[in-house]
Amino acid sequence: MPTTIGKDGRIMEWLEPFEEAEPHHRHVSHLYGLYPGDEITVEHTPELAEAARKTLEARGDQSTGWSMAWKINFWARLHDGDHAYKLLGDLLHPCINEKGEVSGGSYPNLFCSHPPFQIDGNFGGTAGVAEMLVQCQSGLIEFLPALPSAWPNGSFRGLRVRQGGEVSARWVEGKLIEASLKAHHEGSFRIRLPQSSERLSIKINQKAASLPIVDGLLSVDLKKGDELLLFF
Repeated sequence: MPTTIGKDGRIMEWLEPFEEAEPHHRHVSHLYGLYPGDEITVEHTPELAEAARKTLEARGDQSTGWSMAWKINFWARLHDGDHAYKLLGDLLHPCINEKGEVSGGSYPNLFCSHPPFQIDGNFGGTAGVAEMLVQCQSGLIEFLPALPSAWPNGSFRGLRVRQGGEVSARWVEGKLIEASLKAHHEGSFRIRLPQSSERLSIKINQKAASLPIVDGLLSVDLKKGDELLLFF
């Protein structure tokens, strides 16, 4: 059965609309199509994306470990950086109170508390940060798709995208200033440009270049070792 929207506007978890025994249960496995899958996207399936949002809102933010990390990725895929950032803060919240009692969050050494310990939360949390900064699940590389307002200025380097690319970026006041793509394998890449790209300049291997841009998408063929630089 395909992913289906129920009468309540949410993604159906089962083949039939069974009443939930625990409406706020931390498992949200029926949103696999949103993350790590690519069946549900804001651009191509807006109705499913909105249903996924309603599903997450109904389940709530309360969670621990891998589930909390997964929800960071869910909200990043929905391009809601501020909600993803809020959950990242919950994941990093000190898990030991003044009485020495342990709950969900992170230990002083940043190990994820489920409790007692769950590496899935650490790996999933860092994956969520990466999804906030760059996404490419629909075949398009998109920089800063879920940038939270708490990160107005910043940069990253060394993140990997599908098709064998390594990317970096720098932004100021929430706007992309420069980005790069280095090909580790020969192939074709497509990049979604931000709306404010009127002053875009392009270099390939440090030489000025001109590339086709159609409907805000830049396409480029790169050989192994080539590096594309974009300046906005």
